Amino acid sequence: ILAFLADTLLVLSFQTPLKKTNALIAQMGITFVNAYVPSALCCPSRASILTGKYPHNHHVVNNTLEGNCSSKLWQKIQEPYTFPALLKAMCGYQTFFAGKYLNEYGAEDAGGVGHVPPGWSFWYALEKNSKYYNYTLSVNGKARKHGENYSVDYLTDVLANMSLDFLEYKSNFEPFFMMIATPAPHSPWTPAPQYTKSFQNVSAPRNSNFNIHGKNKHWLIRQAKTPMSNSSIQFLDDAYRKRWQTLLSVDDLVEKLVKKLEVNGELDNTYIFYTSDNGFHTGQFSLPIDKRQLYEFDIKVPLLVRGPGIKPNQTNKMLIANIDLGPTILDIAGYELNKTQMDGMSLLPLLRGDKNVTWRSDFLVEYQGEGYNGSDPTCPGLGPGVTHCFPDCVCEDSYNNTYACVRTLSASWDLQYCEFDDREVFVEVYNLTADPHQINNIAKTIDQEILEKMNYRLMMLQSCSGATCRTPGVFDPGYRFDPRLMFSNHGLRARRFSAQFL
Repeated sequence: ILAFLADTLLVLSFQTPLKKTNALIAQMGITFVNAYVPSALCCPSRASILTGKYPHNHHVVNNTLEGNCSSKLWQKIQEPYTFPALLKAMCGYQTFFAGKYLNEYGAEDAGGVGHVPPGWSFWYALEKNSKYYNYTLSVNGKARKHGENYSVDYLTDVLANMSLDFLEYKSNFEPFFMMIATPAPHSPWTPAPQYTKSFQNVSAPRNSNFNIHGKNKHWLIRQAKTPMSNSSIQFLDDAYRKRWQTLLSVDDLVEKLVKKLEVNGELDNTYIFYTSDNGFHTGQFSLPIDKRQLYEFDIKVPLLVRGPGIKPNQTNKMLIANIDLGPTILDIAGYELNKTQMDGMSLLPLLRGDKNVTWRSDFLVEYQGEGYNGSDPTCPGLGPGVTHCFPDCVCEDSYNNTYACVRTLSASWDLQYCEFDDREVFVEVYNLTADPHQINNIAKTIDQEILEKMNYRLMMLQSCSGATCRTPGVFDPGYRFDPRLMFSNHGLRARRFSAQFL
């Protein structure tokens, strides 16, 4: 089993720079066109992949140690039960990791690079966050520093070479699992020298939500300046182009490993997954460049899979979340999933093309906003609590950018319902059938009964664990709704929502 995890990959654009990946994985297998992350931020999303759990169950809320990112608590409570730990201990797999693990991995207060998480036979992990040069790797717990010589230090190529070495020298008597997590195309977007001139005419997509005011949205979106400054537009276009350039090396990495599997005679019996930990926005609703918002451009990711029993050139429209990856890989390995505490579902029946598969119609998105107590000195007019501010005082996050959503997709509805945990209890609702770019918030015009059902379903998902995360959604035939439960079970929050908004 081989898993590629690219960082902050925009689902709308990945096909163009990743032509080899598309040919070698997508065209030889299945593309999930509705794959999502429960939290559009690196560390919570990676924790969801590893644990198969929603953020409210693994408790990684942001990219800091204080937010449980690679903290001592994470190491004690969650790491022993990740799917790689189960693969190695319970299924006899030899396991290999190379690349970016969690953003605070290697922090001194959490054991430094000497900490090797349980479950990994071979460990080549990047210290801290994304870099391309001048970084430190933990090589099975020993620090190895790299400089800025392209031929020996460019991280994407280093990860490729380490992975090829593993495939060359691994045991042929045990099954293997590899996870290769390239920081590309994460900032600082440093392409390999041979690709610096590529895509000179490429710019960020100009969809209908590009550089428009986010009216009827949460205040953080409304504060963005419209139209954006020329400098902001140039910055996001340059970043978009560089991201594509960095992906060309990822494309080379995928090609090298697939060819190596073929030479080894292992390609036909190896499952290969390609995905990302979150999306990215570049100018939508006049937000210059970042992630961590609730919209499709931040929560939707690519997911390509090829392997035994998977027919080529398939497209699947089922609603997939990255909490499904761990259960899927354990299922492939033959592990009994009911022994885990995972919230996700195994994709294996979908990969094999099983008929009459019962599948989810919704999943949970949740994010806890970050923000400083003090005001940003360059933007004092914005007040305290904002962060990730651009020079023209457009801020990408705040302490009350804390929200939870139900994203639902069924035969009759393509809908997103979101509540903010702030004084307004602000609500955003989008009908993506009529409004795929989420321009019009229909919270004040949609049927009140739907709002009540979605509010109740959201509270159910926010408190779910394991099997209760997989109960029927609002638009499933098996869904049961008693509006009295909104008030008897959940008290103040539901009443406040109903009184202020409905």
